[in-house]
Amino acid sequence: MPIAVDIDVMLAKRKMSVGELAERVGITPANLAVLKNGRAKAVRFTTLAALCEVLDCQPGDLLRFEPEAGPESGTGPRPRAAVEGAG
Repeated sequence: MPIAVDIDVMLAKRKMSVGELAERVGITPANLAVLKNGRAKAVRFTTLAALCEVLDCQPGDLLRFEPEAGPESGTGPRPRAAVEGAG
């Protein structure tokens, strides 16, 4: 997946454990581990906001885009849809 999760980086910077973060955010340590290890398929904005509040950071400090390598990956830029009436 081209979205990398850097929660572990912020945990280290804040000298906070996964268990403490999970408790303060209000999610289970298991669900936080799924997100932290990049296995989550989605994250709720409310959860992201809580993570940012507890860690005193921005969403971009926790998530970043890493394009997959090679043209075979099929992850090039998608064409923009034509805007009706533009032009």
